[in-house]
Amino acid sequence: MKIFAILLLLMILYSLGSALYYMIKDKGESTRMVKSLTIRIVLSMILFGGMMLSTYINYIHES
Repeated sequence: MKIFAILLLLMILYSLGSALYYMIKDKGESTRMVKSLTIRIVLSMILFGGMMLSTYINYIHES
């Protein structure tokens, strides 16, 4: 689960960085920034849902 979470976090950061790049490069003339931010939101929801599910099935133990 740790590797899955780390990979998702890295993909989220990459998507956020690409959105910043497209915001600076395109100057609001395309929708690439919006697509990158949409991907970031979806990845964040997958990570959150995975953590909730892992806690629910006691894969992650509360301390």
